[in-house]
Amino acid sequence: MSEFTVGLGCDRGAALQTVRDAVGCALAEAGALPGQVVAAASITLKRDEAALLAFAEEHGWPLHFYAPEELAVVPVPNPSETVRRYTGTPSVSEAAALLAAGPQTPMTALVVEKFKHRGADNRNVTVSIARKIT
Repeated sequence: MSEFTVGLGCDRGAALQTVRDAVGCALAEAGALPGQVVAAASITLKRDEAALLAFAEEHGWPLHFYAPEELAVVPVPNPSETVRRYTGTPSVSEAAALLAAGPQTPMTALVVEKFKHRGADNRNVTVSIARKIT
């Protein structure tokens, strides 16, 4: 059975339900189950984001945080200058998913690229899913 890592980005103050909905949709798109996820990851700027912390805890997933400089060197299919302007890296969710999957994981391991979801709270959550290469 394949194992996956989930990269997460979100607007500040996103609701837990918005994160749940976004990840649920992205997992469905990947044909993956929550039990196949071995880790989640985001940018250090989100270390205190309550919804991300609560969501990872609900699932028992370790949640890794990477500095913008670490994320910025990861080749990704959908870099964004807007994201770079706000965070210092052109990718949060895609790069975080790849880093969490292991060193030198290629961007071809992404099974869901930069899935964007706007919740009922009018906040955005971005999810990327990488297949862990073993």
